[in-house]
Amino acid sequence: MPRDIPVGNGRLLVCFDDEYCMRDVYFPHVGQENHLGGNHGRFGAWVDGELSWVGPGWDRELRYETDTLVTLVRLSHERLGISLECRDAVDFHEDVFLREITVKNLLPKKREIRLFFGHAFGIYGNHIGDTAAFDPKAGGVVHYKGERYFLANASTPELSHPAQFATGQSGFGGKEGTFKDAEDGLLSGNPIAQGSVDSVIAVHLTLDGLSEEKAWYWISAGETWEEVRRLDALVKHKGVPKLIRRTADYWRLWAHKETPTLEHMPEELGELYRRSLLVLRSQIDWQGGIVAANDSDVVHYNRDTYSYVWPRDGALVANALDTAGYPIPARNFYGFMAERIEKEGYFLHKYNPDGTLASSWHPWFRNGKPELPIQEDETALFLWALWHHFVLYRDIEFIKPFYKPVIKNAADFMTGFRDEETGLPAASYDLWEEKYGISSFTVGAVFGGLTAASLFCTMFGEEQRAKRYGKAAAEIRDAASRHLWRDELNRFCRGLHRDEQGDLRVDPAADASIWGLFAFGLYSADDPRIESTMADLKEKLWVKTSIGGMARYENDAYYRASPDVTGNPWFISTLWLADYLAEKARDEDGMEEALEIVRWASRHALPSGVLSEQIHPLSGETLSVSPLTWSHATFVATTRRILKRLGMMKLCPTCGMSAVADIRPINWMERLYPEACTSIHSLCDRV
Repeated sequence: MPRDIPVGNGRLLVCFDDEYCMRDVYFPHVGQENHLGGNHGRFGAWVDGELSWVGPGWDRELRYETDTLVTLVRLSHERLGISLECRDAVDFHEDVFLREITVKNLLPKKREIRLFFGHAFGIYGNHIGDTAAFDPKAGGVVHYKGERYFLANASTPELSHPAQFATGQSGFGGKEGTFKDAEDGLLSGNPIAQGSVDSVIAVHLTLDGLSEEKAWYWISAGETWEEVRRLDALVKHKGVPKLIRRTADYWRLWAHKETPTLEHMPEELGELYRRSLLVLRSQIDWQGGIVAANDSDVVHYNRDTYSYVWPRDGALVANALDTAGYPIPARNFYGFMAERIEKEGYFLHKYNPDGTLASSWHPWFRNGKPELPIQEDETALFLWALWHHFVLYRDIEFIKPFYKPVIKNAADFMTGFRDEETGLPAASYDLWEEKYGISSFTVGAVFGGLTAASLFCTMFGEEQRAKRYGKAAAEIRDAASRHLWRDELNRFCRGLHRDEQGDLRVDPAADASIWGLFAFGLYSADDPRIESTMADLKEKLWVKTSIGGMARYENDAYYRASPDVTGNPWFISTLWLADYLAEKARDEDGMEEALEIVRWASRHALPSGVLSEQIHPLSGETLSVSPLTWSHATFVATTRRILKRLGMMKLCPTCGMSAVADIRPINWMERLYPEACTSIHSLCDRV
């Protein structure tokens, strides 16, 4: 199920499914330690002797307030004659989840309406050894285990604490859970339970006919009982409305901090651009790790989640944030990853949000031989993104500590990690983490990474080292032209691999990731070979249904929804096509096809603005995880690319400034280092 409206602050992340059930609670790292452990929190209303948990039977609209990480959820139940409007947020500064509920009595008679909030925490991701206890000092219920504490509380204008509570055991011995105790509208008041536990609290409201009233609910997260009591007291002192208001103000200011000129683009694209930035921020841990996705339902598909830090995904997200004018979260990511690099100069597969090594399916030993379990593009793209960060922000003191242990170390590794026969990067796993070989995407990324390292060395005065890295990049480009271009395909191939006898074989499949051959500077978008390649990819991978969009590659089996199409449309692969079209465009009319693809992405976002990984090719429903951080980063990056290209088309003839976009001047480097830039331009322009 998609996670329509995640809210968080970098330490506490709360995610809801499309039925408005709380499904994921991460603390104190985004994406690590899901304290619901596969369960979900319940929210329901009791009226006229009947309890209904929000879900089936309710009309639901899940959105955000514009340009904030505050939700705007509208719920209604026609038969019960009530509607609820909820605003959810995680305070931008304190680790507290907040909810304000406006309850409306849709009937002309006076009625009592009771709201119930159920909690089924599985702290640290399991349901062994938890405790749920009523706290008479706070007036709420505390769930705890080890160093994780969650205090749930609620209030109304008449009562500063819940009117009812109960704790109990659930999930074993035939016990469904304390939530069943709420069905008659009355809770037992049991003060403590241990083991696999749940709890329910309730507030009571009396509403005149056709009137409305408010109630408030919150969960404080901490590492001690004292800490959650402190946060609970803070909420009571300041009030939920004030905390939600300040959080909305903060995120609105953050989203507009670097807003580009968007008036030449459709309004809905500007809204999705800012929504994407906010979703990106919600998926970034306070220590700098950029998490791929936090939708725990995917565990049912492959027994693992996307709640990890992939260096590649993170580098592309950080680059999108850099180009959008948000260098601080990008810097935090670069610092986080710099501490992870191996002494030999490469990054491993993926990492947990706290920086520890994450699960992997890449072996260290295969076919009787040791091998590196890496995706080399992850190492390369870190350098590529770091260079572009430096070009934009010129923060030499930030870059300095990375120069020797990361930049030179990684470049030395990539220079030596080469296939002896072809001169291309040596075999590693591809960006889809499926095939072991020499992929075109990785070749493009390594070229970009070595080019970045060469430029860094020029900046730091190491000319010989800069030439060595530049020479390696040029050799890789020449090798790509010899081995990856295939006359029989009239395009670049997906990659190369060796058979059991060690002979080189061509992988001819159409794959959207061949985009990487021009995206990182190896070839220009108007190279005839790139033109031929992208035309063939569009022909083979565009989903020929009313939904449209680009599949990842031919016959993609991952979450495949229909045998009638070659694969499901992915947001990233579709937006990559827009990147190419934007680079090729020479005037505003030529830009229209790229803009239409960006509109396609907007049309297939959830109503909240969230982008999934892929969508159903026949129905357009979300598939796989949602939101996917990479999807939102690609939307931001593609939008920036289009704005930049439009800006170059609309330069003022008098002052030279763009009439469309806030294009940052980058020619400072050429002024300071003209010979180095001439050299690197020559390298990039070679055939």
